[in-house]
Amino acid sequence: MPLMAAYLDNYGAGEERRNRIIFRIVAITLTLVVLGSFFWYIFRNHHEEGVVRNFLAAVRRGDFRTAYTIWGCTPQHPCSGYSYDTFVGDWGPKGDAPDPNVLGLTDSESCNEGVLLTLAVNRTRTEKLWVERGNDSISFAPYPICPHKSPYAIMLHRTIGRLRKPLLK
Repeated sequence: MPLMAAYLDNYGAGEERRNRIIFRIVAITLTLVVLGSFFWYIFRNHHEEGVVRNFLAAVRRGDFRTAYTIWGCTPQHPCSGYSYDTFVGDWGPKGDAPDPNVLGLTDSESCNEGVLLTLAVNRTRTEKLWVERGNDSISFAPYPICPHKSPYAIMLHRTIGRLRKPLLK
């Protein structure tokens, strides 16, 4: 009898080891998928935010020709309905001028084929800008919030989207 007991002592040990390996593979895969999805969500608008940061840097410097070019217009080929003089009136030192201490991104939201960005221009003025993903042209947003968003996407933006705010500075 003792001989038979020693023979069965290792019964099932290989299966336990295989189960631990499978569990670790599944856990690591799920962790990588969750972390990858999180970082994709946090950084997916990074390029468009960079375009607007370049625009804001030119406005802070007072280089309105460069800012107008980043906007997607040139003095030779101005945007229809948004001439250089109108642009300087909106972003220049006259009127409701941008405050360099306040001027910056406050929110970024993917929306269809573009990105809807919220800017703090001065203490009383905020602007919604639209950046096209294909050509990086900037314009004023066609709507204040993204239309046709599911309640889940809105909730995701309001919760996890807040983690993106330190990256916008």
